[in-house]
Amino acid sequence: MKKHLNFHPIFIAFVSVALLGASFQNLYAQKAKNTVRLKAKYVKIMDGEIYFDIAAAAKVGKQNLDVSHVDIYAYNEVNDEEIELGKTTTNAKGESKFVLPNLNALKPDSTNTYTVNFSFKGNDTLKKASKSLSFKNADIKAKIITKDSINYISATLIDTDSTSPLTKTILNIQVNRLFKSLPIGDEYNYTDENGTIFVPIEEGIPGVDGILTLEVVLKESNDYGTVKAFVKAPVGVPSVEESTFDERTMWSPRNKTPWFLLIYPNILIFITWGLFVYLIINLFKISKS
Repeated sequence: MKKHLNFHPIFIAFVSVALLGASFQNLYAQKAKNTVRLKAKYVKIMDGEIYFDIAAAAKVGKQNLDVSHVDIYAYNEVNDEEIELGKTTTNAKGESKFVLPNLNALKPDSTNTYTVNFSFKGNDTLKKASKSLSFKNADIKAKIITKDSINYISATLIDTDSTSPLTKTILNIQVNRLFKSLPIGDEYNYTDENGTIFVPIEEGIPGVDGILTLEVVLKESNDYGTVKAFVKAPVGVPSVEESTFDERTMWSPRNKTPWFLLIYPNILIFITWGLFVYLIINLFKISKS
């Protein structure tokens, strides 16, 4: 006899609700977008560029991934009004550099504070995101002075709008190098009541023709961002050219092979082949006789 299975109505309702919830969950997962995080840093080079370093990243699953090839829009916010400055596009690493022609391109508020907003408008897979950055304008005036036969770098940090010195503020002094700048002076160089520091320049630092490029850096200040000043001065030791590019060395290209590697191996080759030819000729003579 065949038995018929009878399911309780409550069990049927529970299964239906579970299946419906799973369907909604799958639908939500398909439509969910990843959250984007924007980072921005303000950098001012004295007598040079003024720009923002921008980075975009998103957390997908448990991984933080770079958001590449997306447009980031920049706006100057003044009294609750936004003025579009332009846009930039992130590279493969999710980074971009937005350059201002000069600081006059921005308008400050009543407290001489500049506010720039960066906005990503989102797409099919990423949510929209924004980042606001506020900063004031600061200047660094740097020069080289010599006292008692010792070279010093003198740098003064001031608030540009109020022209007041910025005291008890750390300025980093470093020598520009190809891969990484070389720090000099104390670890923390605090400005005095005049907003000035004096840092001795160490002797024996090599430079092309004895010229060093010194950097004075206010690094990532909460109020003023990053400000850099560069000073070139003949206060180093002329570097000695040690390149062997035009010399005949073992590590030179083929057209610069050392002479002894060209002469001696060829002499040995000629002697070896000459011996073989001599033996063959003698064997030929013996066979004829």
